[in-house]
Amino acid sequence: MNKTAKNSKPDATEHVALEVTGLNFYYGAKTALADVGFSVAAGRFKVLLGPNGAGKTTLFSLITRLFDSPSGLIKVNGVDLRQDSLHALAHMGVVFQAPTLDLDLSVRQNLMYHAALHGLGRDEALARIKIELGRLDMAGRMDERVRQLNGGHRRRVEIARALMHRPQLLLLDEPTVGLDVPSRRAIVEHVHALARDDGIAVLWASHLIDEISNDDDVIILHEGRIMADGHLGDVLKIAKAKDIGTAFDSLTGGGAL
Repeated sequence: MNKTAKNSKPDATEHVALEVTGLNFYYGAKTALADVGFSVAAGRFKVLLGPNGAGKTTLFSLITRLFDSPSGLIKVNGVDLRQDSLHALAHMGVVFQAPTLDLDLSVRQNLMYHAALHGLGRDEALARIKIELGRLDMAGRMDERVRQLNGGHRRRVEIARALMHRPQLLLLDEPTVGLDVPSRRAIVEHVHALARDDGIAVLWASHLIDEISNDDDVIILHEGRIMADGHLGDVLKIAKAKDIGTAFDSLTGGGAL
């Protein structure tokens, strides 16, 4: 059963950056997502928590228009994704689970190419590149080839790229998989700061419970269904649990993270 916390939906004073309603998706006869619905408000960090195979990547593929759902509604900043994909996607920054940088180009070249796709002029693009890389302690590596960077630094470049066009919504699909603890911590803290200080709505897909902060919102996704959706504290109350690991076990019947 989908158990939704009372404050899982933004109130009338909050701007909704992402709204998903009645979303279904199938791989042949297999149900990947079943009646999925939730919202992410501006300035909120919402963690999409679920084990491998729960449907997280499928959901991200639908939100980014890589897949199309036979039913349901997705709105980005109030724009219907199906009716006006270009306009909706323009409000969105994405860091996919699989790396997508060109390894043989420099950091600057990767970011300039992305900026050009969004219609940014050279001077404005360079200014934004310096700002975003500076915030990620990467300004001094602008002219290095991506191939020379370690995994954590490549992820930082991908986050900078996702922010080049100043989106209202940032999607990150398992962005810290395979990274060492210091790199994971730095990226988690940076993205939390983007939500808190810049008002960006964040949807962060993960199976790592230590990436959740006390003030975060949480969706627990299991076998394609939302089992709980709300502020972390409310999700714990729903599950009658003291911590998110126990809550996950309770709401998924012991599904492994």
